[in-house]
Amino acid sequence: MDMIHVRAVSPHDLTDRVEELLAGDPYVLNLTVRRGSVHRPDGDEVSCDVLTGAANAVLHSLRELGVDVRGSLLVEQVDLAFPGRATDAAMRGLGRLAHAPVWEQVEARIRSEGRYAPSFYLYLVVAGLIGSVGIVTNSQILIVGAMIVGPEYGAIVAVALGIDRGNRAMVRSGLRALGAGLLLTIVVTFLFSLLIRAFGLQSAAFDRGLRPVSDLINTPNFFSFAVAALAGVVGIVSLTESRTGALLGVFISVTTIPAASAVSVSTAFASWTEAWGSLIQLLVNITVLIVVGALALRGQRAVWRRVGQDGAGIRPRA
Repeated sequence: MDMIHVRAVSPHDLTDRVEELLAGDPYVLNLTVRRGSVHRPDGDEVSCDVLTGAANAVLHSLRELGVDVRGSLLVEQVDLAFPGRATDAAMRGLGRLAHAPVWEQVEARIRSEGRYAPSFYLYLVVAGLIGSVGIVTNSQILIVGAMIVGPEYGAIVAVALGIDRGNRAMVRSGLRALGAGLLLTIVVTFLFSLLIRAFGLQSAAFDRGLRPVSDLINTPNFFSFAVAALAGVVGIVSLTESRTGALLGVFISVTTIPAASAVSVSTAFASWTEAWGSLIQLLVNITVLIVVGALALRGQRAVWRRVGQDGAGIRPRA
């Protein structure tokens, strides 16, 4: 049963309108109003459960009334619910829209990844160092590990959301974080690679020019573009549907952190052609992921809007 729980603190002068709005919606259940029960901010507590397919329209209406600005608005996912007759009837009314994503939750998840605390840069640097070891030892396992550790996809999808929503501040902060973080990663990893070269710690095969891992990274081609595009689509779909397993696959598919590591390692070992190829690989992956991510977000909204129009007759607010 797909359902969210909404708890609002409504200013006293808005409560009647909020109650009327929610009571008149067939997809709102378990409506409770407690007047004068909340302080800081002062107001009335209004809580209810909303079927997911109708949640976008309900939340949009509450925000149009200004409940989120003048009071507060909290949304929680309901993990388990035992449906009664009223719920069953409402679910049938929603039709295919019953499993629509709640866009406020989707955007909240993306925005949470778009907060660039010091740990964001630490994870990037550590991932870059792991990737450099994977390159000089020809270890694909370490490359995969670096992909999983790297947090850059959160910033990439935040930029994509900023483009989709026309939020320039979000785009600028995401690009700044990516630029500064990847530059820091390349510099630190370069110094680490110089240390590896100075002490001869690279593998014998790498020394003889047998570099299957780095060769795969520093030779961008059609497949680099194709994989990044497919990963961008899957990443957005998995975020909208909260499928963490698929999102992990996206982390392992895109060549961002490994490419940054390869730039550093190739530069430290004076392999200039490989360094240039790795830089192109890095830029191609980031650009494609951002563009495809923004297009996929817009496409997802359009698809669910059409489902709402053709199915239950509800226009999901996006």
